Amino acid sequence: MTPEPAHASDLPAAARLGVLGWPVAHSRSPAMQNAALQALGLTGWRYQLLPVPPEAFTETVLALGAAGFIGANVTIPHKEAALALATTATARATAIGAANTLTFDAASGAVHADNTDAPGFIAALPRPPAAGSSALVLGAGGSARAIVHALREHDVAVEVWNRTPERAVELVRELGGQAVDRARPADLLVNCTATGLEHPSSAFEGLPVTADDLSTYATVVDLVYRPGGTEFLAAASARGCTVVDGLEMLVQQGALSLEAWTGLPAPADVMLAAARRSSLPPTHELRSSPSATRRSPRD
Repeated sequence: MTPEPAHASDLPAAARLGVLGWPVAHSRSPAMQNAALQALGLTGWRYQLLPVPPEAFTETVLALGAAGFIGANVTIPHKEAALALATTATARATAIGAANTLTFDAASGAVHADNTDAPGFIAALPRPPAAGSSALVLGAGGSARAIVHALREHDVAVEVWNRTPERAVELVRELGGQAVDRARPADLLVNCTATGLEHPSSAFEGLPVTADDLSTYATVVDLVYRPGGTEFLAAASARGCTVVDGLEMLVQQGALSLEAWTGLPAPADVMLAAARRSSLPPTHELRSSPSATRRSPRD
């Protein structure tokens, strides 16, 4: 269903895109996507917030194609529901159990689902992880599922820690890796929890690592984004780690979505600058609801 035009003139003069969530007012996606559309010369295209409560999600999504929408991103709490209603889905979205990118075919009413969180995470890293390298993932929600899937595809030895150990066990049973009850040194550490989102001083509260432990990881990723950086990443940087914040992954997954809808290379640098300029509160936009489970779309 993905269009592959050679240039912007092959695309409709006007089209609609959006991000579905509840709540969704915090999303930086409109700022970065509209900046990208302008940079691509798609001046008649518009990307907007689509605040939709769970009880209205399916009805709303199925009507978007006829309303002029080419596609939509999906954020909490709808990523699992987006996959469930899709007519078709990528193997990646099915394996992860959640979709963050929907593409609409107005003529047939079909809805195609994908998950760009996984490749977006890899693209946000300074370099792709090496086969045989090691990673510790903190958390077992929707973002953790996408990241574990991405790392396992690169043959990384993944350990998963979660406050509720049973959820880590369930995740690795479905996606691979090893559930652990303590943190061990690794090449990569990824914080998929929302710790530190509301209160910067609580960056390590409830986690199995301390600030000094971060020196045992070469690269540290925090999916929480806070202007000026999180305390978690500040502590990692002070200890010589390479650090990546949540906004980098948000931009990369959004860029992949935009490319799927337009067939044009997304200007990721423009998107990142626009997202950083956006005067919004700290965010962890990449989460899906905590109850992410694998579902199969209708074929």
